[in-house]
Amino acid sequence: MKIARTLVNGGLALYTVLFFAFIYIPLVLIAVYSFNSNPVNMMSWSGFTTDWYAKVFGFKTASSESALYIESTDQLIAAVFNSLKIAISTTAISTVLGTAMAIALHRFNFLGRRFYQVAMFMPMLMPDIVLGIALLIFFVSAGIKLGLMTIIIGQCTFLTSYVFIVVSARLAGMDRTLENASADLGANEWMTFRRVVLPQLMPGILGGALLAFIISMDDLVITYFIAGVDVTTLPMFIFAMLRRGIKPEINAIAVMMLTFSFLVASLGLYLRSRQK
Repeated sequence: MKIARTLVNGGLALYTVLFFAFIYIPLVLIAVYSFNSNPVNMMSWSGFTTDWYAKVFGFKTASSESALYIESTDQLIAAVFNSLKIAISTTAISTVLGTAMAIALHRFNFLGRRFYQVAMFMPMLMPDIVLGIALLIFFVSAGIKLGLMTIIIGQCTFLTSYVFIVVSARLAGMDRTLENASADLGANEWMTFRRVVLPQLMPGILGGALLAFIISMDDLVITYFIAGVDVTTLPMFIFAMLRRGIKPEINAIAVMMLTFSFLVASLGLYLRSRQK
């Protein structure tokens, strides 16, 4: 019995190590090779350099003069700003809609409640390429010009579901005793929501908003179908570069995106601890 338990614990420990290695070793390799001075073959180490990061920001350096893979730093910066504008807009809209829908479906019984619950899960279960094609057909049929607005609308269709699920999980674990006490003390529904319900929901709302922001910044498939020809986001810009091969600048951009995601996640954890 003890031997079997030891084998099981050892197997679980090995599985855990392999699981994290499978996830994080590729990220570590990207970070390492982003400092490789070889402009042609990133798998062949030629020395340490930070020139590729400088190249991303438009600075000319000795080792990057022969590797003009980024045609325009202005295009890269424009793509970053487009991604930020879309992410901020979609996060704000989807957070409000997802939170309101979660509260409505959790607190009230009405006709079609089950249907709405299932419908909120569908955008997450649907393949991205199917949702992208469906949105493209809808916008073209409705005569809506593809651009920033269609990207925002399209991303809100599935980001609202993520916020809905996170906030619903928070609502399921809430104790309504404080709300009843607030009502007994004479507070109206709005005062109870603002002073009692909302503070308890804030960790879930914050988590859903940060999740929506990261997914929006990272989305490629759906955005690719509904962006049109005048708007380029950062994932689309990187995808266009990848079609010409994996270049050193792509590794540098990927590392900066990972760092940004880590900072956003760290901010969310900090704010959540402060909220508690």
